[in-house]
Amino acid sequence: MNDKTVYVAMATDVYHSGHINIINEAAKYGKVIVGVLTDEAVATYKRSPLLDTKERMKIVESFKNIEHVVVQEHLDYTDNLREIKPDYVIHGDDWRTGYMQIIRERVIEVLKEWGGELIEVPYTKDASGDRLSRQLNSTLTTSEQRLSKLRKLLKLKPYIRAIDVSNGLTGIIAENMRIMDESTMTAKEFDAMWVSSLCDSAFKGKPDIELVDVTSRINTINEIMEVTSKPIILDGDTGGKIDHFPFHVKTLERVGVSAVIIEDKTGLKQNSLFGTDAVQVLDEPEEFASKIAAGKRAQSTRDFMIIARLESLIAGKSVDDAMMRAKIYIEAGADAVMIHSKEKSGEDIFGFLEKFRAYSPDIPVVTVPTTYNQITEEELHKRGANIIIHANFLLRSAYPAMMKTAESILTHGRSKEAADEYCMSIKDVLTFI
Repeated sequence: MNDKTVYVAMATDVYHSGHINIINEAAKYGKVIVGVLTDEAVATYKRSPLLDTKERMKIVESFKNIEHVVVQEHLDYTDNLREIKPDYVIHGDDWRTGYMQIIRERVIEVLKEWGGELIEVPYTKDASGDRLSRQLNSTLTTSEQRLSKLRKLLKLKPYIRAIDVSNGLTGIIAENMRIMDESTMTAKEFDAMWVSSLCDSAFKGKPDIELVDVTSRINTINEIMEVTSKPIILDGDTGGKIDHFPFHVKTLERVGVSAVIIEDKTGLKQNSLFGTDAVQVLDEPEEFASKIAAGKRAQSTRDFMIIARLESLIAGKSVDDAMMRAKIYIEAGADAVMIHSKEKSGEDIFGFLEKFRAYSPDIPVVTVPTTYNQITEEELHKRGANIIIHANFLLRSAYPAMMKTAESILTHGRSKEAADEYCMSIKDVLTFI
C-alpha cells in the first residue's frame, strides 16, 4: 500500500474536469490531502466565493480519491506544507507564468526542506477556472448581486482598496490588474471602483462644478458595469437638494451601485483639493444630517451604503469640528464616514482617525490619500481606515501620455515615433477589450 502523501490546494467554487483530473493524477502518487482556501484567502486574489469554506470543504470531501480535507488559511502554502510535510504537491502547469509564479517558487523552496517534490500536470484543455469564473461573473453580476459586494468585502478583507474609474476602459484596468506581493505572499488587486465627479467631468471635457447631471453619471456607470463585476462607490458631490436625494438613492440602488458618498458642503461646488484657496462653504450639520436620513428612508435594501464625507479639514476647520459632524451624521443613519484633507503630512487624518476610533471601533472610515500619498495603505489601515480610494490617478497619467503622443505626431509629421515610443500595439488593444 502506498504510504506517500500528496497535497493539492483548491480555491475555487467552480469545479470542472481539470480539477478532477488533478485529483486523479494526485491519487496515483499516494494519499491525497486537499487544502481548501478560506473565503478570506480566496478574496485576496479573485472574486469572493459564492459558497463559504465549510460548504466547499463538504463538496471536496465527496470527491473520489481524497483521503482528507484541511483548511488553507493563506494563498501561500507554507504553513500547511510544513505541518503536513507531503511527499508531493500536485498542481496544474498553468502557474509557471503570471502572478502565481511566485507562489510556485515558494512551494518548490519549502518542499526542499524534507525532500518533497512538485509535480505539475498539463493544464486540461478547454477547462479554465478563470474563464468559467469570468462567465459566472457576467451571469451572476446582476444589479442586486453587485449591490451587496462592498459590504461583503468589508467583512472578508482587512481593508478595501479602490481606484478611480471613469469609463469602460479604466474599468477594465481596475477589474483585471493583479500582482503578487512577495513580502506577504498574497495577490493584490483593486477591490472596488470609485467613480468621481472630477474624473467623470474631466473625461467629458467639462469643469468639476456639478455640471454633469445625474442622467449622464448613470450612463457612465452603465458603461463601466457592462465590462466589470466589482462594486462601485459613487462620488455624489453634495447629493443635490434634500428633496431630490431620495430619488437619486433609489436610482443608484436599482442599477447596482454599492455606495454613494456625499459631502457636507453647500453652494456652487469648488473641488476640495483647492482647500481654502477657494471658498468652501460647509452645510449646517443638522441640515446635512436630514439629507442623509431622507436617503436612508428611501432605500429598498440593507446593502446600499450612504457615506458622509466630512469637509471640515478642507475648509480649514479642526478635527474636533469633523468629529462633531461625524457623530451627527452617524446618528442620522450614515453607514460610514469619509475624512478628506489636502494637507500633505497626513497628520490631521491621523488625528481624526485616532479620535474616531475611540468613539467607534466598528463604523467604516474612508480615506483618499491623494495629497498625503507617501502614507501606505497598511499604515492608514493600522490607524483605522477601512476603505482607501486612489482617486484620479488614471486620469492624471493618461492626459500627459496623450499629450506626448499628439505633440510627437505634430513634431515629426507622422505617427511612427509616437507609435514606437508611447503606444501599445493594436493587437494588444484588441486582446484586452
